[in-house]
Amino acid sequence: MPKVTPSSEWFRSRSYLHFDQPIGEKKALKLVTSFKRVKEHSFYPLISYEVTSKKLKKDASGKLNVTLKERPIAYSAHKDGHIYAYYAQILSKLYEEQLLKYGLEGCVLAFRSLGKSNIDFAHEAFTQIKESGECSAVALDFSKFFDTLDHSILKQSWCSLLDVQRLPDDHFNVFKSITKFSKVDRTQLYKKMSISINNPKNGRIKVCKAKDFRELVRGGGLIFTNKNNYGIPQGSPISALLSNIYMLEFDKAMKTYVDIHGGYYYRYCDDMLFIVPTALKKKVAGFAAKEVKKLKVALNPDKTELRTFRKVANVLSSDQPLQYLGFIFDGENAFIRSSSLARYSEKMRRGVNLAKQTMNKYNNIRSGLKLDEKDLYKKKLYSRYTHLGGRNFVTYGLRAARKMDSKSIRKQLKPLWRRFHEEMQK
Repeated sequence: MPKVTPSSEWFRSRSYLHFDQPIGEKKALKLVTSFKRVKEHSFYPLISYEVTSKKLKKDASGKLNVTLKERPIAYSAHKDGHIYAYYAQILSKLYEEQLLKYGLEGCVLAFRSLGKSNIDFAHEAFTQIKESGECSAVALDFSKFFDTLDHSILKQSWCSLLDVQRLPDDHFNVFKSITKFSKVDRTQLYKKMSISINNPKNGRIKVCKAKDFRELVRGGGLIFTNKNNYGIPQGSPISALLSNIYMLEFDKAMKTYVDIHGGYYYRYCDDMLFIVPTALKKKVAGFAAKEVKKLKVALNPDKTELRTFRKVANVLSSDQPLQYLGFIFDGENAFIRSSSLARYSEKMRRGVNLAKQTMNKYNNIRSGLKLDEKDLYKKKLYSRYTHLGGRNFVTYGLRAARKMDSKSIRKQLKPLWRRFHEEMQK
């Protein structure tokens, strides 16, 4: 079986709190390069939590509707994480060779070291539409992608990548741990162990001793085990790559299909985009849906878009704007989604109000001590919510405007400076 050259590419120092304590690169290397130790390794349960995000969408009347979306995240124990990362590097090398072999290196965009961002990928797609002229764009999205990946298909894809009929014992143990995974809810775990969610380490080097793990975690019924024949956790160092490997045969089929018809295919994780001649738009959507069924996953009908671009007075325009990777394109102009702007405004208002509440709280204390009041601490607010910061929504938008040479995005961003100062002055 292939092995990677020992290097620090796969090794990452992990200092978070888990069931085992962090180990250095030397010990990690001994572990991950030992076939016997990996084959016999017992993986700890993942620690899981949910990230809640708000989805904002305007209805026909222009009213903004808010829905909450919860995305489960799970992170592995330290030794487990190093094993996942090392085997991900082994598989990644073989996977990249397959992409080159089948001309897919420009089609699969997510979870690869390409040195690009959503801005680049969206810009390249919009540029391709402009260059294609009159064409159609078909956007498809999977529903609950990671949660529904079929284990038998994943196993076969893994074997195919290694060019074997049966997974070697070390690979099989990794496969088994990521499919028949177990996890512990972080909130319940911390409550059981009297760990503060805000300051979990507080002198600890791991969540608990082995005895407490057996008696309080396993014996306390905190462990949930995936007994389904589908689903892998999001958040482990190997999960993202496995999702790409799972899709390899599908990607081949899609690339072959659009090549025959003079089109283009892009996939960013569970987000697919086809740029094809207009006469083909319904056919490509139907062909993709048929191939998706073979994967035993489902498309999200609410996110399916069929958009047609035509030239009117030598200006390319779409029947409806295309949404792709957080941007909107009408044939000539690129925009940031209005929901993203609304999310920024809400986050900014909350951040400024929280800073004011903190200021008032401490000024009340200072007043009681007969000390001078302090002004609002503005430096952090400017850093988080304006172009003066390093990495935030506004600087992201400005990068997009520069990359896409978009006056429309600059116009969208311009009022944000004023709104920020209005909120500060309330």
